[in-house]
Amino acid sequence: MKFPFASGTTKPNPSNASDESIVQESGLGTFGGVYTPSILTILGVIMYLRFGWVVGNAGLVNTLIIVTISTAITFLTSLSVCAIATDRVVRGGGAYYMISRSLGIETGGAVGISLYFAQAISVALYTIGFAESFVDAFPQFHLNQVYVALGVTVLVGILAITSASIAIKAQYFIMAAIVLSLLSFVLGHSVPDVEPQMLSTPTEASAPFWTVFAVFFPAVTGIMAGVNMSGDLKDPIKSIPTGTLAAVGTGYVIYMILPILLVFRSDTASLIENPLIMQQISLWGPAILLGVWGATLSSAIGSILGAPRVLQAVVRDGVLPSIFNPLAAGHGRDDEPRNGTLLTLGVAIAAVCVGDLNLIAPVLSMFFLTTYLVLNVAAGIEGFLESPSFRPTFKVHWSLSFLGAIGCLGVMFLIDAVATVVAAVIVLVIYFWLQRRELQTTWGDTRRGMWMALIGMGIFQMQEEDDTKNWRPHILVLSGAPQKRWSLIELADSFSHNRSLMTVSSVLPSGSRDLGQQIKIEKTIRDYLKKRGVRALVRIITANDPFEGAMRLVETYGLGPLVPNTIMLGDSEEPSRRKQFCNAIAQIHASKRNVVIFRENTQQGFGGRRRIDVWWGGVQANGSLMLLLAYLLRTDMSWRNARIYLKLVVPDDTAAIAATDNLNKYVEKLRFDVTSQVLVSQGRPFGEILRQNSRNADLVFLGMANPGENYMEYYENLQAKVTDLPSTIFVLAAPDFAFGHVLTED
Repeated sequence: MKFPFASGTTKPNPSNASDESIVQESGLGTFGGVYTPSILTILGVIMYLRFGWVVGNAGLVNTLIIVTISTAITFLTSLSVCAIATDRVVRGGGAYYMISRSLGIETGGAVGISLYFAQAISVALYTIGFAESFVDAFPQFHLNQVYVALGVTVLVGILAITSASIAIKAQYFIMAAIVLSLLSFVLGHSVPDVEPQMLSTPTEASAPFWTVFAVFFPAVTGIMAGVNMSGDLKDPIKSIPTGTLAAVGTGYVIYMILPILLVFRSDTASLIENPLIMQQISLWGPAILLGVWGATLSSAIGSILGAPRVLQAVVRDGVLPSIFNPLAAGHGRDDEPRNGTLLTLGVAIAAVCVGDLNLIAPVLSMFFLTTYLVLNVAAGIEGFLESPSFRPTFKVHWSLSFLGAIGCLGVMFLIDAVATVVAAVIVLVIYFWLQRRELQTTWGDTRRGMWMALIGMGIFQMQEEDDTKNWRPHILVLSGAPQKRWSLIELADSFSHNRSLMTVSSVLPSGSRDLGQQIKIEKTIRDYLKKRGVRALVRIITANDPFEGAMRLVETYGLGPLVPNTIMLGDSEEPSRRKQFCNAIAQIHASKRNVVIFRENTQQGFGGRRRIDVWWGGVQANGSLMLLLAYLLRTDMSWRNARIYLKLVVPDDTAAIAATDNLNKYVEKLRFDVTSQVLVSQGRPFGEILRQNSRNADLVFLGMANPGENYMEYYENLQAKVTDLPSTIFVLAAPDFAFGHVLTED
């Protein structure tokens, strides 16, 4: 496989710099800047050393099918590349730049870092390939292959460090060598004393079709050359599509003609057994060697030019830690990354010294194919979302890009499933590492648009009302300032588990803040919650009365069917506001929302988080909702050691026998660990039983009666019952919802 030349055109930027980089203009046109480097990446060593083997094993018809399928995948990827490249100027970094600006810096960085090492080690692959063919061509000199490879690697590195422009100009001589070799082959002759098999077909001894496909496919890859040259082009919007697609088309025509000539001039055995069969049947055999050497050298030069520029762009965006900042430096008029080139040369020399790269070569191929896969996905998402900012002059339907992505993924598994998995694991590890670093960028990407599109589709697919199969508590927390009622927010977070929507809200006095200030406060609270590990939305409103503002939030907050179904608030400690508080409970209940009131024991907090008491009043809604909330709470990491006690009070021992049996049967249906306890009142008031049996709990759940007359008096009596108890949660379930069906199948 061959890989493209790259251009370093972006002037040095600090970490997280803006994309408004200065671009050094040069005068490369379509032929020199895009077509020539692209076709050099397509016509490579596989054409010279493995194409005969492909034809011999697959036969003529199957070879033409393999070439067509392979080129189709490359063609679809080229369309995606052209779409992205004609939407924006592609600056230093080529594929990394395109991916990071489309799918985000984490995805771009994960692919970019992997791509850098793949290109750096590829230098060794190509110089070893050159050395192997060179040593075989001159056996009389008894050359050491490793020393030859090291010498060529150093020379290629010196060429890249001293002058990238000279290295780029060398492509014309290499192009001439390849053209000469192809002409020599076309004007050649048949293998002497051999009867050509003009309709060669595979035999039982031939390699399987997909094995042959895997060997050939790398021959048509490496289409990023023109994109990496974007900063050096006179007119990239015109040159990139024209040059890239012309190179793909030229490669397809050549690869369709060569197998016909091979089967007309040779037999199957010669094609399979002789890697240099093209040299044997060419008009001038040494021209093929020139082509092989030109192919390996052009690939080595392309890799040692491309890898440092990817690294330079990655470091300039602040993807790597600051210790790597010297690698962002550019030198000379063309901003050449000499520090990065020296590092790349060191990596290549180390790889050459290892010598046997057969184990890692497939993984390197997977990194390049992963790049093509992600580019297709990026173009597909951009096209599907139809964002106003995405206006490529080369338009491609999003379905073609996704088809190209599927093709790349399929080819990766066909070539080497193990290498595919290894490459995927490496990319994912880098991705999650970058995600944990929480990198900040100055550019937007498609992720927000993608989530917006998914949210839009999801909302219109949702039912207007909750169903028991998918019920979760979507919580609106009326917390006020988070710092003052952090336990309430922590409790809500334990219920939601980042699997349901949670909104932290606060009501400010009217006129105290304008809309701009409210937005700033919301951001401050979001940042505070994020630092504390809580994922929640934030909503701030103003109102003359806090209860009036809270009711306005309950009435209006949400989007379509996606509204909070559970309202959480702290207990009312101010007697003068008790009536308003109870009226708020009644209004929330009337709106068919669950009410969860947290009465915190400030001295005890949540205690040791080991015991949760749920006082059961039957399978009515309150009891079922309390058990659901207790279950969600215990599945939170901080409550994982807690035990749930389901407590039921009965009047006498006779009732206790039946209640114990019924409660145990019910607990068996819950499918989570609950300890049932039946308590006999023996004439004692409930408040006394409650205090006696829950004083050692860490959290207590109590159900509330439906709002009615004298509800404030009822609520004050409820508060009196839990005086001096541990932290307590009052629960009032929404009417007309079967919470019992969420717990059990009955």
